[in-house]
Amino acid sequence: MKNKTPIKFFAGRATTYLARKIIKSFGAELGKTSVLEFSDGEFQPYYEESVRGCTVFIIQSTFPPSDNLMELLLMIDAAKRASAHEVVAVIPYLGYARQDRKDKPRCAIGAKLVADLLTATGVTRVMTMDLHADQIQGFFNVPVDHLYASTLFVPYIKSLELENLIIAAPDMGGTKRANAYARFLNTEMVICYKLRKKANIVEEIRVIGEVKDKDIVIVDDMIDTAGTICLAANLMKNEGARSIRVVITHPVLSGPAYERIDKSAITEVCVTDSIPLRGHSDKIKVISIADLFADVINKVYKYKSISENFIV
Repeated sequence: MKNKTPIKFFAGRATTYLARKIIKSFGAELGKTSVLEFSDGEFQPYYEESVRGCTVFIIQSTFPPSDNLMELLLMIDAAKRASAHEVVAVIPYLGYARQDRKDKPRCAIGAKLVADLLTATGVTRVMTMDLHADQIQGFFNVPVDHLYASTLFVPYIKSLELENLIIAAPDMGGTKRANAYARFLNTEMVICYKLRKKANIVEEIRVIGEVKDKDIVIVDDMIDTAGTICLAANLMKNEGARSIRVVITHPVLSGPAYERIDKSAITEVCVTDSIPLRGHSDKIKVISIADLFADVINKVYKYKSISENFIV
């Protein structure tokens, strides 16, 4: 079945760099928008062309600052008020996803709040990648297409032809993801056990499993300050690992992350372009998700199955 409604693409300012690549791969053009900025910092995005009766795809990752999320919400609201037929939010990186539960008394569940805001604004579908927790899909009352970067990373890891490949989970929460990679790559896995003093500060880390003379690939959904990853890599190197590579979907890379990576035992950090890099490191390799998102957008628009786009 082919969707007869016109399709239009727009991008928030923070993700224009990625939107252009997605739209080029899709074979379309980026719609025209502008943002009116007030002197106090308030802003108002608006469309410079009609979206009446159109299926509108708005591409915007919601990494900090929170203005990126607010801009996406305003763009969705503007499209609905301009009589768009459907509004699909394409959010390669969904911010606040780490706040998926109450892990301490009297705290917010940020991921649920963001889902409620998007739904209340009028979005009809959400497309994202590698959520911090799979169950966040259930926070939405609209369809969620949850893509996995493993679609790109698994073939890349295979292309390295590592002789003694072992997949590693950086913490207990990442074991499901690491196990899926290990299954598709037909190899074993090890687990890093960490004890945190507080957020972003790891007090102790241990490796469960044999890493001596192995080529380690650590997999995770995001890398923030790189503290855990670098500690794990250095520990594995001290325990005799031959090489340590890291495969991460979302390169948040805040604070001392770049410096830590450069000084660590890590051979390479492979990330996607869901978030723009804020610094530089010769160890960081970027794989684009543009073709994957363009393919899934095309299938969603034409009401085709996207099952084949999922590996993990």
